[in-house]
Amino acid sequence: MKISCFKFFIRIFILVNVLFFISCGGASDNSLSPTSTSSILQPSSSAINSLPVIFINTEANAGIQREDYVEGTVQVFGQGLTDSTSEVAMKIRGRGHSTWGVHPKKPYQMKLSDSSAFLGMPKKKRWLFMAEYSDKTMLRNRLAMELGYLSNLDWTPNSHYAEVHINNVPMGTYRISEKVEEGSNRVDIGDNGFLLRIDTTLHGHTDNDDVYFETNEISGQNIIQIKEPDLVQGDQQYNLIKDHIIDFETALFGVNFTDPVNGYLPYIDIDSFADWFLINEIAKNQDAKSYSSIYLHYIPGQKIKMGPIWDFDLGFGNVDYSDAAYPQRWWVYYHWWIERLMQDPAFVNKVKERFTHFKSNEQYLLSKIDEWSQMLRKSVARNDDIWGTLGSYVWPNSVVYATYNEEVEHLKNWLQERFVWMESAVEQL
Repeated sequence: MKISCFKFFIRIFILVNVLFFISCGGASDNSLSPTSTSSILQPSSSAINSLPVIFINTEANAGIQREDYVEGTVQVFGQGLTDSTSEVAMKIRGRGHSTWGVHPKKPYQMKLSDSSAFLGMPKKKRWLFMAEYSDKTMLRNRLAMELGYLSNLDWTPNSHYAEVHINNVPMGTYRISEKVEEGSNRVDIGDNGFLLRIDTTLHGHTDNDDVYFETNEISGQNIIQIKEPDLVQGDQQYNLIKDHIIDFETALFGVNFTDPVNGYLPYIDIDSFADWFLINEIAKNQDAKSYSSIYLHYIPGQKIKMGPIWDFDLGFGNVDYSDAAYPQRWWVYYHWWIERLMQDPAFVNKVKERFTHFKSNEQYLLSKIDEWSQMLRKSVARNDDIWGTLGSYVWPNSVVYATYNEEVEHLKNWLQERFVWMESAVEQL
């Protein structure tokens, strides 16, 4: 779909005005909202935009719904940070569960017409626009992904921050992410593998066409969804993966579970299990203990692997309804499988070894938080002009600070306290 000259010059006009008003100091207007186009020309920052800018336009300015795609176009102005792109066809819909239903700033899934690189990330069709609404630092998911890059997990999603405009209305700062899905440059499960997700049946997390099963340990309000490939409930492949996970559980909870031949070891890749556990435990990730977005994958003839990691907006203390708010005490330790694995001295030794690795990168992680927060500072100010979250309670914040700097410092302090507690706790295992 080719961009018209008129639309192109309109966007150039908008972008030039953004840069002009920013360089002049801009004008802050607390009455601005996502439905007001005036905020495009009046950002409150005092320096030129430090992020790429993405323009999404839907056909006839159609609203975006969670269930059904709407057609449109997308264009990227790279700002010298990544490649700019001409307008291309895409379709877009909403995504998420509580993030869609509870918060006014919505997350989206975009599907390009052709597999393409996006913001410098490897080629694929589907891209996720993460609103990061309840995380006022906008850094928790990015921090967790950095732990993933330091790990032995097969793949961790890439992401890039950008400012997003939908139908020429500024929507604020988003983290554009690769989607957890099958693919040679995403979750590589070959021609006959399986991508699974442990999730909850509550709050609309499952759809009528989802294919899933239960096990002896994971049942009731929790199920294991088969995300890839597309299967029919009860067919041969469905029974293959269901039986294999149940066989693993049977071995894990058996009398001889530590036996290297007759126990759980022939079934799982302990490096991935240890690293998945530690990343989620360092973050004290609310949902990873026994709720949702717990991914694993399996290729027949190989071992079950945990990962990729996902969904940390309620991690690193950003929750007010559980003990996960505090940097002390175990949390993901009490995951169905992990608690049993921690009764095996061999697995405990692996956890101790890998924790030493993550702990040795503590200062690196703190420096990355400083780097990202500095990069985001101006964009976050504009985001707050639109959404007004700083200084206000947003479900489920455990603390509320008036400034972005204070939110970032709280995150850093929480992480440091978490490492202190875990270092002592791991030594005592």
